[in-house]
Amino acid sequence: MINLLLSGNYKVFDGALSELISIINKTKETINCYILTMDVSRIKSDYISMSDEQIKFLNKVVKSKNLDNKVTKIDVTDLYEKEFGHGKNENAYCTPYTLLRLMADLIPEIPDKILYLDIDMMAAKDISELYNIDISEYEYAAVREKYGSKIIRPDYINAGMLLLNMNKIKETGLLKKARELIKKRKLLFADQDAIFWSTSKKLLLPRKYNEQSKFNRKDTVICHFCKRLMLLPYPHTENFKQWQVDDIHRELKCYAFDEDLTEYIKLKEEYEMTKGDKINE
Repeated sequence: MINLLLSGNYKVFDGALSELISIINKTKETINCYILTMDVSRIKSDYISMSDEQIKFLNKVVKSKNLDNKVTKIDVTDLYEKEFGHGKNENAYCTPYTLLRLMADLIPEIPDKILYLDIDMMAAKDISELYNIDISEYEYAAVREKYGSKIIRPDYINAGMLLLNMNKIKETGLLKKARELIKKRKLLFADQDAIFWSTSKKLLLPRKYNEQSKFNRKDTVICHFCKRLMLLPYPHTENFKQWQVDDIHRELKCYAFDEDLTEYIKLKEEYEMTKGDKINE
């Protein structure tokens, strides 16, 4: 069994659906996925939890490939407010939902080994190749950050993919230290900085497990549709996500996930029709 960890509000449904489709289409092992969510609409009106309806549909999708697959919603609103509410990094460069992974050691349901993935990722191959890497002597495994490893430190990581050893993390207090750092200091890359600077021992993996630059590489296992810095025709950033299918075709010239994304579009339409039927009842 492969344990997955995702997080976000109701607006990440497209990411979760497309990402999970790519995983179940290529991975033979059973997928047990936890989604951390919360309601912090006091910060922003869009910051509300993933709905039970969304989780139910995701569950239906993953079980269509394997009846043992499962998606479980964990609402961590109370835990977040206790740990991070009104804190220094609540309005960091990303949403507060990026901080939820820092509470994984406080959530009883989280198993001893789990693969955290950002919502803007797609599986290009069977992810068991990544999940089955031995991390028994490490707190986690990760890939270098494409910019941070050149600007900050050579071993600076991208926290979009983290293969977590929860036993070792609890032993060293990694996430506890990261939470304390988040509470004390305003950090440029909040969660990512907190994890990196609190790490005792990590395993650095090849870029194919979190490919952040090339979207059609043959060896890629996990492709990350993260923000990119572009120098031409003038310095600017690009941030195209996998569910923006026309954009990734036109701007990224990425066609590697067309089969998965065709299925995503069909299932998203099915979900929208189901919602419409309920409204008209």
